[in-house]
Amino acid sequence: MADGLGQDRVGLDLADHPELKAAARFARMVPAVAWFEAVGAPLRGDVLATAEAYLLALGFPDTSTALVADWEEAEGAVRNPEWNTAWWEAEEQLRVALTTEAIERVGDEQAVLVALTQVTARASDAVHEAAEIAAARGGGGADEALIRAAAGAATQGCYHAALVLIAGAEADHPFALKYRLYEAGRWPLGIAGATFNLF
Repeated sequence: MADGLGQDRVGLDLADHPELKAAARFARMVPAVAWFEAVGAPLRGDVLATAEAYLLALGFPDTSTALVADWEEAEGAVRNPEWNTAWWEAEEQLRVALTTEAIERVGDEQAVLVALTQVTARASDAVHEAAEIAAARGGGGADEALIRAAAGAATQGCYHAALVLIAGAEADHPFALKYRLYEAGRWPLGIAGATFNLF
């Protein structure tokens, strides 16, 4: 067993695949992130800069970032029927492209899937507990469905960030920038209309 990925399970020597080792290290670091600790707080300059860089890299330079102030407002944003489908499609295209690149780099689709599964499994429990704590700290204005939505979004953010590592993408890839918003304790809710909602 090396870095949490068994050679017998993936059929590869991780020493020959630094991208898989990077994903395994990332998986171990996930529980230490300050998940949701800054939700609702005023947006700092560095967070706004990261949000703007994410939007620019994703192809939405004219989108403005708006603070979502509390869990009740976050629920309204999540349920907003005016979600920008072009934003979702852009992220999905990036995911597909990164997946293809990751498999080509590693040369083994199953190995990539094992690495990604390890990341999401490690993330799932950590982010759900953090979302529950943050919701309670925020006055209990979130039901279990909203907490699950927050945890699911954060877990997906980890999956995307791991894909960036395995595919060898640049540090300014949109998924890497979005993950930095999670690292800053935020929940990027997505784009509705021309507004990027950031809790």
